[in-house]
Amino acid sequence: MADRGDMDDTLMRVHTNPRTLGTARERIALVTEAARRAGSYAANAPHRPVYPGREAIEALTAFDRPLPETGSPAREVLAELDAFGSPATVVSNGGRYFGFVNGGTDPAAQAAAILAGAWDQNAATPVMSPVADRLQAVTGQWILDALALPSYARVAFTTGASEANLTVFLAARDALYARQGWDVGLHGLAGAPALRVVVGEQAHASALRALRLAGFGAAQIERVPVDAQGAIDADAFPLVDSSTLVVLQAGNVNSGASDPFARIIPAAREAGAWVHVDGAFGLWAAASPSLAHLVDGVQLADSWATDAHKWLNSPYDSGILAVRDPEALERAMAMDSTYLPAGLGAAMGAGIRMSQSARAVPVWAMLASHGREGLAELVDRTCALAARMQSRLVEAGAIALNDVVLNQALVAFPSASGEPDDAMTDAVIARFQDDGIGWAGGTTWHGGRAMRLSVSDAATTEDDVDAVSAAIVAAWEAVR
Repeated sequence: MADRGDMDDTLMRVHTNPRTLGTARERIALVTEAARRAGSYAANAPHRPVYPGREAIEALTAFDRPLPETGSPAREVLAELDAFGSPATVVSNGGRYFGFVNGGTDPAAQAAAILAGAWDQNAATPVMSPVADRLQAVTGQWILDALALPSYARVAFTTGASEANLTVFLAARDALYARQGWDVGLHGLAGAPALRVVVGEQAHASALRALRLAGFGAAQIERVPVDAQGAIDADAFPLVDSSTLVVLQAGNVNSGASDPFARIIPAAREAGAWVHVDGAFGLWAAASPSLAHLVDGVQLADSWATDAHKWLNSPYDSGILAVRDPEALERAMAMDSTYLPAGLGAAMGAGIRMSQSARAVPVWAMLASHGREGLAELVDRTCALAARMQSRLVEAGAIALNDVVLNQALVAFPSASGEPDDAMTDAVIARFQDDGIGWAGGTTWHGGRAMRLSVSDAATTEDDVDAVSAAIVAAWEAVR
């Protein structure tokens, strides 16, 4: 590690102007202080209440003031942000947060994000940032390799799977119209021939919203029945054609179940349909040799969407899309410019946004630090922990509502009769959330209320699972 003398020597070599030198020292001190505070927060996260207490939330009123006439020193601003902001955070990276599918923060990815923040690169085109462009290309190939997707697919980094889905739906829409001789770029959508969308009955709400944003109305969407675990019933899947967009799912947000890709995709693509897989977290099952069978056939689709800020534990916000036919994506995202040297493969030519941060950098760091084996171990371990969580609760008398195939577990709490009781389940959830030992939310599953437990944080251990299971049982005992 460089000492203070080395730092001063470096500063003197770079900055010869005394005024500039002073500014550089101040910036280094400020960034170092921010990193120190960030490190302290990360180290102490497991010791904080998972959800902030009322006092910490009420203290946020310290920020409620008019825009100041004169500014404050940057270090004072940072100190205020830490003093009032840090205690009011939800600790989703301390091992005991099981709500939604919020990943924690991988150490290498977090460190890379801090450095990338200092770089402040615009990753839109190669000329704007050679390093961002190279890391996007390398990371994209690593992801295709890890997920066993076609090596020639076009990968792009987005704010999340919601944006990834929307981007792909635009590309799919234009490609399907092109198959019918309609040029969306020339004629727009007015007067265009009808398209059809086929989704599972439990397609995620974000995918349905992305369809609407892409111009697909509810009347165009056909829903296919699902089985008890929320996966599409392949026997009920309708005949499709070249005017159809099929949206399948890897990882039901409640149960973790995936659609039967191998039974649906080949026939759908042979008929000319575009098949997309919404795999915000479940797509990563393909990275595990022991779990890849759960998404068998997923590689046959036309496009895929996933998140890095869920199971990969990359910092927010970070999503990924891949499209089998790069030209279809680039055609839909094409733009004319007299000054922007987009060039082949430019990030802004494969997505909705022009200016964009170098989101691939933390993802690259996570994958570089884990490797193929570490990625598979992360997936396997969190799935095993989800099964352990449900098992502990069932042993105490809770009712299992799903087969834990991935990292999602569902339970309900019974009344005195032994039947699932919605009011009891909601009461247990509320009491557990108030305790602050962990956090889990509720959902509706097959018409009844359930506690939903998602093990998405790489920091979670067996001790965390056992402690939180005990706390949930204690909450149940307190309310029944």
